[in-house]
Amino acid sequence: MDEFITACPRNCYSTCSFSVRVENNRITRILPYHSNLATPEGPCIKGLSYIERSASPKRIIHPLQRTGDNNWKEIPLQEALDIISGRLLDIRSRYGSRSLFWYRGSGKSGLINETGTAFWKHFGGVTITYGNLCWPAGLEAVRLTLGKVMHNLPWDLVNAKTIVVWGKNPAETNIHEMAFICKARTSGTKVIVIDPRRTPTADKADIVVMPRLGTDAALALAMAHVIINENLADECFIKSNVTGFELFRKESLVTPEECEKISGIPSGEVRRLARMIAGEGPVTFIPGYGLQRYRNGGQTVRAILSLAIITGNIGKKGAGFNYANLQSYVFDAVKEPESYYPDPENDRPFRRSISMAKTGTHLLEQKNPEIKAIWVERGNPVLQAPDSASVREAFSRSEFTVVTDQFMTDTAKLADIVLPSTDIFEQSDITGSYWSPYVQFRPKILEPSGDAVPESELYYLLAIKMNLQIPEELLPPPGNENAEKWLSSRISGYTGLSLDDLRKGPVPAPGLEETAYSDLRFATPSGKIELCPERFHDLWGVTAWPSYVSPAATGESDFPLMLISPNTTSRIHSQFGNLDIIKSNSATPATEISVPDARKRGIKTGDRIVVFNGMGSVETTAKVTQRLQRGIVVMHNGIWIEEGGGCNFLTAPHETDMGFGAAFHGNRIEIRKAVEL
Repeated sequence: MDEFITACPRNCYSTCSFSVRVENNRITRILPYHSNLATPEGPCIKGLSYIERSASPKRIIHPLQRTGDNNWKEIPLQEALDIISGRLLDIRSRYGSRSLFWYRGSGKSGLINETGTAFWKHFGGVTITYGNLCWPAGLEAVRLTLGKVMHNLPWDLVNAKTIVVWGKNPAETNIHEMAFICKARTSGTKVIVIDPRRTPTADKADIVVMPRLGTDAALALAMAHVIINENLADECFIKSNVTGFELFRKESLVTPEECEKISGIPSGEVRRLARMIAGEGPVTFIPGYGLQRYRNGGQTVRAILSLAIITGNIGKKGAGFNYANLQSYVFDAVKEPESYYPDPENDRPFRRSISMAKTGTHLLEQKNPEIKAIWVERGNPVLQAPDSASVREAFSRSEFTVVTDQFMTDTAKLADIVLPSTDIFEQSDITGSYWSPYVQFRPKILEPSGDAVPESELYYLLAIKMNLQIPEELLPPPGNENAEKWLSSRISGYTGLSLDDLRKGPVPAPGLEETAYSDLRFATPSGKIELCPERFHDLWGVTAWPSYVSPAATGESDFPLMLISPNTTSRIHSQFGNLDIIKSNSATPATEISVPDARKRGIKTGDRIVVFNGMGSVETTAKVTQRLQRGIVVMHNGIWIEEGGGCNFLTAPHETDMGFGAAFHGNRIEIRKAVEL
């Protein structure tokens, strides 16, 4: 029996370290790795399910070729590569290289993922995406205000006197952070949860505030109004470290009475919250990603961030704005803005970019050339991108589609060739985190199952067949030893990082700031916190100051309910839900409806219902709950279509106000009982 230290590379805050025991090329146990101070208790149920996932009988381990609707046959890997290389070269010769759309998701993060860029550049340039489905509105809000996106180390929460969890549910989506929150509360820290839902996190709070959907900015700016007008702001901090305060005072503020009309929170409660935040410091704000997934998302994050700024809760222990900590995210494309933002001048000839938030509609609109081929890796856009119907339509028009995956997802079902993807244990890689401070090595500890080949090796083998001359420093040859050599070379420029050190366990990111911004130097043009910089207007067309803008909604009279699609504890978006261990420990997927909305429509828990709007409809199962306000319907994202999921068939392809994010929340819908046959 052998034991290895590794890490989970999924799109999750924690990026847990854990120890893995291996016997006869199978995972037999997954144990905590206590030296990672962010995740000492070990992985959640999803991480524990790797025992099943890596050896699942549902896993695709040989290439599949479509032979008809829902019919597939296994073919040898070399035959699959011959078909792919021939079809791609033919399509390139007839339509040009940018007729191919390359979609890369966030299903498995790692440094080795960079190799795909080298391949497609040498192919001649392709159509790719800009923006991001997850978090860019908030990233841009923080970046333009503070210069860098980072926060204090996770365990610093125990130093806070007040913690404000705003639009986040760490009890389900960041359980290790929830452990620190509970530890702090046991020591006397006051926990405030602001969320339109009564979440498991709210159950652990001292104070719960439930504003109407999309009105968080109004609440934050009303609290700022109280803090400023009652002389509770940290004037010394503001004078020394902040620009734009007078403009903020003049333009941004919302009165508590106005806020009550907008958010439904009584003006007296607004005043009480404001006084508490201003007087019971240090305060750590923990905003979630859901509140920036409205069309007013970036301005909402700015408004909440302003509370931390005007109360002086930046650069101190126990304080801060914990949106994302990119200090260990040293390899990710978020460090390379061209991967997230369109750049028409520099895109040519390598690429043509389309908005990830508008994947389907933009694919259908492409001309000269039209999209004729699609390659998908580490993603499930048919289920996860807005306006799923248009995404499916775009895929149906493709002459040739390749998907690499471990399982037959809703996207893989539309492919012509499905290539088996390796498990996280079947190739070495390096990954960072957007919450913890560690860079981590993932060693190869299993031989790949069947014909599964890492994407980097697929690209190398295809490059040979297609006569693409790609230097080895950009695309390593097959073999894990070559992958590790490539990784070692790639990190050689980072002081304090070496593959030998990473093999021993997680390593703190180079230049780590345990207390973010403690030197009160900010990477902004002024060198200070910029509360109202003109850059927001110049780049995004929003006001220079944080402002409340009502989330746009159409068809309210026809569709009176508002849809949100948060994450759930048993999945990372559309991953893990197909595993038996997850199914046995999770409730059957259901759409949550408030008691008054259900009663009005004669709906009971367990009824089959249709959720619909002008874009489409989804049939699912109802769950009536008292944990929702009237007017809200919850369909968790990541539920496969065969399970009654597909919430994004009801989601319009709108971008957020900044960052080119996807505005998933705030779509108007209606529900009715399904017709019984």
